[in-house]
Amino acid sequence: METPGRIAATPDALDFTVENVEKALHQLYYDPNIENKNLAQKWLMQAQVSPQAWQFCWALLNPDKVPEIQYFGASALHTKISRYWSDIPTDQYESLKTQLFSQITCFSSGSKMVLTRLCVALASLALNTMPEAWPGAVAEMVRVFQEEGGGVDGRARCLALLELLTVLPEEFQTSRLPQYRKGQVRGALGREWGSVCPLLQQLLRRTDSPGAVKARVLRCLSSWVLLDVPLSESEGLVHDCFSALPDPELFDTAVEAIVNAISQPDSQRYVNTLLKLVPQVLALQEQLREAVQNGDMETCHGICRIAVTLGENHSRTLLEQVDHWQSFLALVNMIMFCTGIPGHYPVNETTSSLTLTFWYTLQDEIMSFESDKQAVYLQVYRPVYFQLVDVLLHKAQFPSDQEYASWSSDEKEQFRIYRVDISDTLMYVYEMLGAELLSNLYDKLGRLLTNAEQPTSWQHTEALLYGFQSIAETIDVNYSDVIPGLIGLIPRININNVQLADTVMFTIGALAEWLADHPVMLSSVLPLVLQALGNPDLSVSSVSTLKKICRECKYDLPPYATNIVAVSQVCVSTSSTSQCMWLMQALGFLLSALPVEDILRNLHSLITPYIQQLEKLADETPNPSNKLAIIHILGLLSNLFTTLDISKQDDESADGSAPPVKTAPPPPGPNPVVVVLQQVFALIQTVLSKWLNDSQVVEAVCAIFEKSVKTLLHEFAPMVSQLSEMLGQMYSTIPQASALDLTRQMVHIFASETDHFPPIKALFELVTSVTLSIFQQGPRDHPDIVDSFMQLQAQALKRKPDLFLSESLDVKAVFHCGVLSLKFPEAPTVKSTCLFFTELLPHCSDVPPLARVVQEDGKLLIQAVLEGIGGGASRSLMDQFAEVLFCLNKHCFSLLAVWLKEALQPPGFPSTRVTIEQKDNFSQQILRERVNKRRVKDIVKEFTLLCRGLHGTEYAAEY
Repeated sequence: METPGRIAATPDALDFTVENVEKALHQLYYDPNIENKNLAQKWLMQAQVSPQAWQFCWALLNPDKVPEIQYFGASALHTKISRYWSDIPTDQYESLKTQLFSQITCFSSGSKMVLTRLCVALASLALNTMPEAWPGAVAEMVRVFQEEGGGVDGRARCLALLELLTVLPEEFQTSRLPQYRKGQVRGALGREWGSVCPLLQQLLRRTDSPGAVKARVLRCLSSWVLLDVPLSESEGLVHDCFSALPDPELFDTAVEAIVNAISQPDSQRYVNTLLKLVPQVLALQEQLREAVQNGDMETCHGICRIAVTLGENHSRTLLEQVDHWQSFLALVNMIMFCTGIPGHYPVNETTSSLTLTFWYTLQDEIMSFESDKQAVYLQVYRPVYFQLVDVLLHKAQFPSDQEYASWSSDEKEQFRIYRVDISDTLMYVYEMLGAELLSNLYDKLGRLLTNAEQPTSWQHTEALLYGFQSIAETIDVNYSDVIPGLIGLIPRININNVQLADTVMFTIGALAEWLADHPVMLSSVLPLVLQALGNPDLSVSSVSTLKKICRECKYDLPPYATNIVAVSQVCVSTSSTSQCMWLMQALGFLLSALPVEDILRNLHSLITPYIQQLEKLADETPNPSNKLAIIHILGLLSNLFTTLDISKQDDESADGSAPPVKTAPPPPGPNPVVVVLQQVFALIQTVLSKWLNDSQVVEAVCAIFEKSVKTLLHEFAPMVSQLSEMLGQMYSTIPQASALDLTRQMVHIFASETDHFPPIKALFELVTSVTLSIFQQGPRDHPDIVDSFMQLQAQALKRKPDLFLSESLDVKAVFHCGVLSLKFPEAPTVKSTCLFFTELLPHCSDVPPLARVVQEDGKLLIQAVLEGIGGGASRSLMDQFAEVLFCLNKHCFSLLAVWLKEALQPPGFPSTRVTIEQKDNFSQQILRERVNKRRVKDIVKEFTLLCRGLHGTEYAAEY
């Protein structure tokens, strides 16, 4: 044998010998060449599943072999038994079982990893033979290993038996048994618990049992309870697990066993057992306190897991035992202690985060009782939840500046996420505590800020504000009578720290809607926001807050506008790109509420420096750095025009079939945005002429107009003609998807207007003609253009189907492009194309050119759709294909019947896996459904699974 790699290329049966396997294993473990290792691994995998594995696996288990070789032998045995069980003759079951017992006995004092693999192999054999061929399998395992003999000491035999009993349920959980067998075997294993339980109890309770044996017993229990062993039957053992907790060597495995036992879904049926567990958990409090004092995070974590598991899984059951309400309340208080465990998360403790979901669960259970019962529980638990708020806000406090500076970036990020979890919990708790919670927080903050005698830490103030912010961000606090007081307190805060300043900003931002209803309070907080804008460390929070205030309060901001614009101009020049864009959006909102002449004056001072910069850049030779500067300036203008809207409007109609509607007429005179765009239009054309090859610059130019069109709607009208002309020139020179998207927007808003129809029609025909020539040259390199083109055609059909009456438009070619686009591998492109066809087909009755092309070439469409369903397209697209079929059935029924019959006739189409009968059945089902679109989608999904050979598989279940 030269190398296992060579053998792998020609896997002759004779190659899989003991000697060759050993050489291949040596190569896998010790050859420094990674390619040789990979070849060896591939060869060994073939060896493992070969018929020769039955011969070499026993030989590899010889005592004189090294553990790595023995391990491979044991693994090969497991592979053969678990995956190729049907190859084993029935009359060999007994000898195979005997051999495995013998090998496990031999290895009970040998290599642990080999022993485990052998146990897994025997477990697999047991699962395949129980209960018929091997009744009482577990009882026999126990008996065999309890018998003396074989020259193996009792402790080693005992550990081997425990390993076997532990892996048996684990192997069941991962086995590939058919579903009906799984049910049979689970039942058989449940009956075998009677043989396992006494053994485990006996070993755990014997004072002379070694620690290693007790640890294995606990692992074994953990494994068996996952089979839903009734909690009443494992009660004694669970009690023994509690007794094992003081032993540091057994602590982790005992915790795992207890947690697994009490979190089984079935365990809530055993109310008496659960009630007995509560005092046992409460008895751990002393051990918990000691662990806290000693800084023993592992013990804290383990005990907390037990308490939380009992509380979280059984809140309702324990709440309903009203005679035991005090012991459950004591458990709740124990969990509260875990929530408030001393130290900062995640550096000094990692326990408190485990408890947060418990508080959600308990609240849900209390609030789900009928009102009379709920009132009784609230009397007990409302004070508990107020205490929880105090505890959570204490845990949310930042450490000292010095300590925080010593934390790693990973620890800081974990702490940030932890605070978000606390914020979510506070928001949830508000549903139970209501307005009283805000009053409570306000009183605490007031006392903190007005108590001159007692100096306060910024951390304490920040945490209380954070509590306010958490609630105000998502809950309507407009009714609250404490907000005016809070706004009054904010200026009294001594802001001497970035974290505190950030929270002050975010709190003001969260109250923006309230400020819109109480504009008199703006003067208290706006100066703070503008001051923060000047601090680069606060740019995220201050810009976000200013944007919210400008959006919500714009009609009350004119007195502050000059100041806001001046401060923002300075900030735009120093902030990061995303903050600059947000600031421009904020200024757009702000300017919208000013008189037109003020808007124009502010726009002039705001954007003139950028226009001058752009003029300078437009003269330069294109290079990467001036490209970034150009895109940045165009982005600033886009974001400004996104929000600068001087009239009010309704949102877009639900189906997007009509443009949004302005609810009030715009002020007289030209729109300020149009004025600016007309002034810079020539400059933008100059920029384009230099950068037409660069898709990112073209995209940035198109974005300015697209955002403006979306915001201004019909007020953009004065620009339609010149923009249409520019778009046509751009697209004719170098076609780009962003130009098509902007054309789509123009069609959406202006195609139905008589005055603007001619330029829109000319633009639509031009971009269609240019795109058709791309299809002739080969469109595969331009999936983005094809995608945008199909969306444009769909929009035109929706808004102005008359565009397809033009003699200048090659409707047949557009249809053929659609059929071709259905075969693209990119899912978004296919989705857009399906949308095009679902818009086109209903117009067969009212647009003669469309009717003609569908009649002549509809069969091509059906063939492309069937090809996609048959396996040519991603399964995620089946709903879209179903919609095309549904439309065809609705609008071209008689033609569809003929096309389906003809298209499905060729053998092997759309898949070799479907029979003629299955194709006929699919065709009949589709033709029957002309009303129920959901049913058509189900029929298509069923048929695509048949075509792909996935029907009845686990993939189908996920589908």
